[in-house]
Amino acid sequence: MRKIVYYVASSIDGYISGLNDDVSGFIYEGDGVQKYLNDLGSYDTVIMGKNTYEFGYKHGLKPGQPAYPNMSHYIFSNSLTFKQQENSVHVCPRELSEIELIRNQSGTDIYLCGGGIFAGWLLDNELIDILKIKLNPIILGQGVRLFGGSQKAFKAELVDSQVYEKGLQIITFNIMY
Repeated sequence: MRKIVYYVASSIDGYISGLNDDVSGFIYEGDGVQKYLNDLGSYDTVIMGKNTYEFGYKHGLKPGQPAYPNMSHYIFSNSLTFKQQENSVHVCPRELSEIELIRNQSGTDIYLCGGGIFAGWLLDNELIDILKIKLNPIILGQGVRLFGGSQKAFKAELVDSQVYEKGLQIITFNIMY
């Protein structure tokens, strides 16, 4: 079964964006960012919630287009529709059975591209296998939490930790349920 990898930028205080989806304080260049971009090339499937997909509109993504051309997209929403969508873009209801269908397909591990609410739902259902945090040296104080409103407690096993310029770290954990 394919693993779900939550690979996400976070502030020191656990926010994946600030108020009004502000991500301007995150690091966008350097070896750590290049490592992340190279890592994305190893995935053939991405899952995300509606808000994360629509966040891409602010950065030039057109509705129905893939955000990552090399990946099949599964957007979990009970309300999102497109007039036109590319074959690699699929909208699925937020149901556990849909996640299991994707996990049981052949392919690489699955890239979970945020957001906090969707990640929290996956965590609550013990479906995130690996957490890769691009820890940015900022404190946001408020915004979108790493796992939304999830109250799920879990342990994590440190697998790897790399420090890059400007204080960016990429820290990898196995989630232990």
